[in-house]
Amino acid sequence: MAEQLHSAFESSMDKTNLILKDIEQAYGWPKEQRNQSYCALRTVLHLLRDRMPVQESVEFAAQLPVLVRGIYFDGWSPADVPIKLNRDDFLLEVRQGFPYDVEGGPERVVQVVLDTLRRHVTQGEWEDVKATMPRDLAKIIP
Repeated sequence: MAEQLHSAFESSMDKTNLILKDIEQAYGWPKEQRNQSYCALRTVLHLLRDRMPVQESVEFAAQLPVLVRGIYFDGWSPADVPIKLNRDDFLLEVRQGFPYDVEGGPERVVQVVLDTLRRHVTQGEWEDVKATMPRDLAKIIP
């Protein structure tokens, strides 16, 4: 039993590191900038989570690696969602949550993180997530 638990944690850690590495590669960041890729992931995940209805949020999270799912749900208050954010509001919140200056600004951060996440969930689930977004915000979702 302990061996299975250890294997599950290792697998989740490997998948999480792959997600962070994908974000770093999109920007050309070395692994030493892992704090930036983590901050980008966390910021976008939380805003996406808070913008979706509870049921869709839970369905999306079920496809994430366990460690990323923990990041996703950290601090979540389901009674307070969905928060109405249009594209500009969403990008402003990304800018506030991700304090690093990067090429392409907050819109590029959103695109990089969402493109990375899209590769780790089913196409059907990704389409469901996109369908819950207002039209102007859905346009920047890959």
